[in-house]
Amino acid sequence: MPTKCWISDALQRHFPAGQAGGKKTLHLKAVRGERAAFQVCAKHLEDGHAEISAGVRAPDGLAVSLRRVGCVPVPHQNTGCEPAEVDGLEHLPGYVPDVLFEDATATVGPREIQCFWVSVDIPRDAVPGPREVGVEVVAGNRSYRLKAVIDVADMAIEPRRDFPVTHWLYTDALCDWYGLKPFSKSFWPLCRRYMQNLLAHGTDVIHTPLFTPPTDGVKRPTQLERVKAKKGRYDFDWTDVETWVAQAKDVGFGYFEWPHLFSQWGVDSAIRIYKGQGNKENLLWPPDTGATSETYRGFLSQFLPQFERFLRTWGIFDVSFFHVSDEPHGDEHLENYKAARALLAELAPWMRTMDALSDIRYGREKLTDTPIPTIRTTRQYYDEGIPSWTYFCCGPRGRYLNRLLDTPLPKIRMSGWLFYRFQRMGFLHWGYNYWYKSQTRELIDPFTVTDGLKWPNWAYGDTAMVYPGPEGPLDSIRWEVFAQSLQDYRLLQTAGVDPEGELLEPLRDFDDFPGTTQWIAKARESILQGTHDQPA
Repeated sequence: MPTKCWISDALQRHFPAGQAGGKKTLHLKAVRGERAAFQVCAKHLEDGHAEISAGVRAPDGLAVSLRRVGCVPVPHQNTGCEPAEVDGLEHLPGYVPDVLFEDATATVGPREIQCFWVSVDIPRDAVPGPREVGVEVVAGNRSYRLKAVIDVADMAIEPRRDFPVTHWLYTDALCDWYGLKPFSKSFWPLCRRYMQNLLAHGTDVIHTPLFTPPTDGVKRPTQLERVKAKKGRYDFDWTDVETWVAQAKDVGFGYFEWPHLFSQWGVDSAIRIYKGQGNKENLLWPPDTGATSETYRGFLSQFLPQFERFLRTWGIFDVSFFHVSDEPHGDEHLENYKAARALLAELAPWMRTMDALSDIRYGREKLTDTPIPTIRTTRQYYDEGIPSWTYFCCGPRGRYLNRLLDTPLPKIRMSGWLFYRFQRMGFLHWGYNYWYKSQTRELIDPFTVTDGLKWPNWAYGDTAMVYPGPEGPLDSIRWEVFAQSLQDYRLLQTAGVDPEGELLEPLRDFDDFPGTTQWIAKARESILQGTHDQPA
């Protein structure tokens, strides 16, 4: 037998040099309104190469798609992870299955595994009961048949409520990769496809580049707002902001996140705002202009009233999120942050702010309306009854929740469960499509570089969840599994599971929780059978 084929669940990475499986039939339980997933795998057993392709047969009432799993190089293990927390330890350094290509054929080398990712969309009005998804794998002149039986439950999940999720969309990366002028006629259809991808994966907040985001270095200008300046007076043209908001609303976004108004990591200067939209990179003021200087105060005093008027006119005032400065830390940044926040409170008392402020002291002192601590300290905020969002970034690693290229997939699937358990107000992540060398304008190839060329400080898999395809985003396995975790959040919310009840009691912290396929399946089964506990 030159090729061995099998079927697998979605929570196992099959590395190119791994062992073949033996399962021919897979049984899955899914809820109406969910997207289920599984994998079809083939291992070529001979010394030569083989052309392997796969196809699916969709049952009535379900939408089924199949994509080829591609691998990306991981030159080192991520640091700070004990062996038990590393997926594919015996294969790293090496190639990790992640990117999902929109085709179904691969050239496979000797003793190499090739997988295909199958997604099954179950409509909310689907008739409950089992459905069979047939799969055929063709290798050379032989074909192999497998099947997945999807048992559709009676329950239909409701839309997620009161838990906004944001991932930062980098318009500069879109423009640089695809060779587009920011906000040109050809930019908008491409941007729309990335917006649709975000929404389809559970992100309902759109990060909007009103001004070029002042995070991670000096970026190519991508400033929606057109600004004219003359002798300390400013005129504002909202045309492209209106186009962005109209498109985002049409796609389905319910929330809008606006860029930080002060510099990152120190809060010591005004952000870079350009004349016009920055096509010639002429700044309105020198880069070192102080955060609370008279120059910047003068600008903000003219801009902020118009900004408020715009938000109210477009009906998004109550669904907008505002930032002061990203990740201030330690005593050295404290006074600067307080001064910048006080300036906004004076000029825009209507503006409620939120920022990545992990130190519990920041939460206790209420430096921002909504702190966003890292998952390392989120439990502290929870224990002290301080409402907050949560986030993870390049860290923490080890036992902590994350979604890096060596994070076990069942652990990534636990994201939604942990967010629900600790009743956070939202989730933020910075790296949706950051395709640059760290803190520069130098594009990297995301198919070969997954750390922004800054390992070990930046972890493999942190900088991007999607890859740039010919006409839009290519998903990753990590992105699909994270989206499944947000579906689980919806399931928990729909069923009214008690966050502090017996079912979720094993989730003790973001570094102390069960992270196995078996636990997830058992917990979901408990919910579907109605044997879970509910709030009194």
